[in-house]
Amino acid sequence: MKSIFSSVLMLLLMQPAMAQRKINKLSDAPLHMNMVLVQGGNFDLGADDEALDRRPAHTVTLKDYYMAAYEVTQEQWKTVMGSNPSTFLCDECPVNNVTYNDVIAFIEKLNTTTGKHYRLPTEAEWEYAARGGVQERMVKRAEYTARGGVNELFVDADSKRVPIKYMTGKRYAGQRLPGEVAWFTRNSEDHVHPIGRKRANELGLYDMSGNVEEWVADFYARNYGSKNDVTNPTGPTGGNSHVVRGGGWANNADEVTVTRRAAYVPTTKSSSLGFRLALDK
Repeated sequence: MKSIFSSVLMLLLMQPAMAQRKINKLSDAPLHMNMVLVQGGNFDLGADDEALDRRPAHTVTLKDYYMAAYEVTQEQWKTVMGSNPSTFLCDECPVNNVTYNDVIAFIEKLNTTTGKHYRLPTEAEWEYAARGGVQERMVKRAEYTARGGVNELFVDADSKRVPIKYMTGKRYAGQRLPGEVAWFTRNSEDHVHPIGRKRANELGLYDMSGNVEEWVADFYARNYGSKNDVTNPTGPTGGNSHVVRGGGWANNADEVTVTRRAAYVPTTKSSSLGFRLALDK
């Protein structure tokens, strides 16, 4: 009787996780990109108290757009391209070991096949979505006038705010600590993982922190240059490297934050480097 009770209890405890996995699996079907509408708005891009290439924090205004809920999978890549360049072969895992040029070739072929206009997100779109979009609203407070404003994170409603010491929002996509939302060095066991096995952020986007680093559209600049407000920025008009966001399974906790950025030449390949798609509304 005790063993039967234990088995029933275990099944009850597993039901939420099993249901979550079933929901996530819907996006694994070939070419089902599962795009999430991101409502446009204002936010502070970057952080004045972090690495030099993340400064200065400045207000950005974005229009509405769509962001993929998941990183592009190996199954999706194989369906479009007919081959799989990845290490750690796994249909439900993010495609990896792809260069920026490979990604552009994939998108061009995908758009020809579907008749749509998928693209890489801009750096600003990526960070805004990772932060939680309109869930993280701009506020102006006297003590922050020197930097122009801060992103104050509202979780469910105005009455549920994070403590004042976390006024700049959550460091990771949906959480203040990485464990629940990110595969990184501490928990990845040195390999990539299937998409959507960690918690989503406030917009329903998975793996924005960790799993694989993600190519974005912008050329890399060593800093943001100016505190001036900008609308729908697309980065420099040229350069030698493109921006990579999000961090991956081989990065430590400080490298999977929503503000972390890196520069890779477009021929870079890595088993911890992939991408996700965006789409204009």
